[in-house]
Amino acid sequence: MAHDHQHDLQHEHHGHGHQHGPASYGRAFAIGIALNLSFVGVEVVYGLMANSMALIADAGHNLSDVLTLALAWFASLLAQRKPCRRFTYGLRSSSILAALANAMLLLVVSGAILWEAILRLFRPETVGGGTIIWVAAIGIAINTATALMFMRGRKDDLNIRGAFLHMASDALVSAGVVVAGLGIIFTGWTWLDPLVSMLIVGAIIWSTWGLLADSVSLSLHAVPPGIDALAIRDYLASLPKVAGIHDLHIWGMSTTETALTAHLVMSDGYPGDAFIAQAVHELHERFQVGHATLQVESADEDYACPLAPEHVV
Repeated sequence: MAHDHQHDLQHEHHGHGHQHGPASYGRAFAIGIALNLSFVGVEVVYGLMANSMALIADAGHNLSDVLTLALAWFASLLAQRKPCRRFTYGLRSSSILAALANAMLLLVVSGAILWEAILRLFRPETVGGGTIIWVAAIGIAINTATALMFMRGRKDDLNIRGAFLHMASDALVSAGVVVAGLGIIFTGWTWLDPLVSMLIVGAIIWSTWGLLADSVSLSLHAVPPGIDALAIRDYLASLPKVAGIHDLHIWGMSTTETALTAHLVMSDGYPGDAFIAQAVHELHERFQVGHATLQVESADEDYACPLAPEHVV
């Protein structure tokens, strides 16, 4: 072999340790979409009948949740597509784009609801408190049931987390609408309706902000939440006969899969497949890195790696 870097590569592909794809959530997505779409129609009809901005606002939120669930489901299906010549990682990153789109959609919907609520706050209208209560109560049941279907995977998949947060926040929002209806019945204060709408917007933004931040970070190839980059570097540096590490990169291939590449400087040269296999296995088991690529270099001064400096990417 010429005086090259001995670019011996070991690739191992593992799913995330707790990955849940469409096989386990397809039914939950379908049920959630059907229930929420039906409830949107009920809220719009009775919101107009009761002249309730709170119900209409909640209907708008629930409609965005239907789109959210549909987009998340579609993205999770795309993420299962096999790699091809053009998309060598497959379409795994579509789940990240879906999470980002869903977060942005919620913020746009929130802005529209907030604007209408402010107008109603200064021009209160007669509202049917009783209708608000029973329709919102149905919403609590539907949204709670849907949220429970996604509870299991909320910590492991940003897409599932988005679905869970939307449904859980909807249940809380519906509870707030019930409170507004009771307040209107007992006090006659019609301004409670737009006030609750504004609180709904606050709840939406609060629950969405973390999703937006995480999805933006993943789309920019940041180290995924829960992955300790420093601990991974320390582990690789502690491996036998490793004299140095450079060009270490960690990023999310999807909302459930983490990838890593690194150059290991080993003066004795390539240590053998067993060494690489064990390192890749440990990266998966200890750090939840499911797709690791390690490159071994012999530190030959005549062929210094151009990617060795920390500032070079």
